[in-house]
Amino acid sequence: MTSVPSAPVTWPPSLWAATAPTGPALPALEGEQTSDVVIIGAGFTGLSTAIHLREAGVSATVIEAAEPGWGASGRNNGQVIPTLAGHDPSAMVKRHGEAGERFNAVLRDSAADLFDLVRKYNIPAEAEQAGWVQPVHSPGRFKLAEKRVREWSAIGAPVELLDRAAVSTMLGSDAWFGGFWNRTGGHINPLALTRGMAEVALKLGAAIYARSPAVSTAHANDRWTVKTARGAVAARALVLATNAYTGEFAQQLAPEIAREMIPVLSWQMATKPISNNIANTIVPDRQAMSDTHRELYFARWDARNRLVTGGAAMFPGADGANLRKPVAARLKRLWPQLGDVEFDYVWSGYVGMTPDNLLHPEVPGFPRIHRLGPTALPGSAATGARLRCRSRSAATWRARDARRSGRDARTAAVGPQAAAVPAAHAADRTVRAAALPAAGRTRDLKRSECIEKSIRLLHKFRRDRRRFQHLFCLFARRVS
Repeated sequence: MTSVPSAPVTWPPSLWAATAPTGPALPALEGEQTSDVVIIGAGFTGLSTAIHLREAGVSATVIEAAEPGWGASGRNNGQVIPTLAGHDPSAMVKRHGEAGERFNAVLRDSAADLFDLVRKYNIPAEAEQAGWVQPVHSPGRFKLAEKRVREWSAIGAPVELLDRAAVSTMLGSDAWFGGFWNRTGGHINPLALTRGMAEVALKLGAAIYARSPAVSTAHANDRWTVKTARGAVAARALVLATNAYTGEFAQQLAPEIAREMIPVLSWQMATKPISNNIANTIVPDRQAMSDTHRELYFARWDARNRLVTGGAAMFPGADGANLRKPVAARLKRLWPQLGDVEFDYVWSGYVGMTPDNLLHPEVPGFPRIHRLGPTALPGSAATGARLRCRSRSAATWRARDARRSGRDARTAAVGPQAAAVPAAHAADRTVRAAALPAAGRTRDLKRSECIEKSIRLLHKFRRDRRRFQHLFCLFARRVS
């Protein structure tokens, strides 16, 4: 690997940037390299892909535009949630049959897999597998909790229905009307996890290049070539693991994928440290919590007794100034014992949403899986509403299947299906095929002309979108 250039990366003013261990010193890509698999993006998806490929004996090269964890993987709330935001297991089976069943099994185990990875490699990620709780915000929503417990318990997930009293005891608040929880969930320091995963990938023999935005991809003679300003990587398979930041550094990189991703700004906020006598009355067992409001109420503890929460606003103000007062009031309403709340850290990042969530907010969209070409798959198919920390490599599934059938794991991992995606987004090629129209287009031609033009205009002026994206969300809902 070449020497590290001096140009630094500017990090968001986040709690995680202030507390995570320093990441590995990485070079920029210079010259031409070869690999079995090239991965664009060093977040959860890209680094998990690299780790599992190396465990299977497959060479992997990761290209990152900034530094590992600079994007959503290092900015989110750090909750580890083994469910989808909208659809339950039966919906996935109805849509995808046997592939949906496999998808559900992967999703069921996703949180446990993440914490197992942390323990296996001793990653200093402030990981707490204390469980994840979803309280319901109205009496009528208790039926949703009952349905989710019924469906997830039927496939072996360790879920439990909670009445109002149980939720009140678990969360230290009477604001909710019951809910359910999953014992395998929890929370982590997401930037510490990302940097730790980068260290693991390097130790396993992966190559990671930072400050090297990919500018183009091309496929010829059964090889993919990814080019940066000063270098290129040729590989048999390609993984695009950029999610909401697809097109952020190079609009021509994957425009058909960028058009499917509507980046929505999400704000995260960390309070001043809370004294032990008060902290012990608020989520005393330190579970992660996110409820059933469409604009989520969510919170978790960090390792220093800070409550980490967040919110969204049409006009957040400079550095989220307009969010501080309403979010502080919300926390005080949920937990009056907090008194007046002050925030030490406020930062933001993009959540990747599909247009379905804007056009039809009352009906959650299904995960979208796209195929860029032979042996190429983007690991970016979010449907929406909240940030999670879930990642697992398809190379792991292929290597597992290879061991079961006696085939070589290396061949399985770099075959036509060799591309890694988050556990929340795909199970296998059957799901991907079912998700794509026959002509291979990724956009729904049945959307209204008004929204279609709005989305095209939104992406044409990508950088200007940041100020007006929440206004656009409201506009899209009204037109639909």
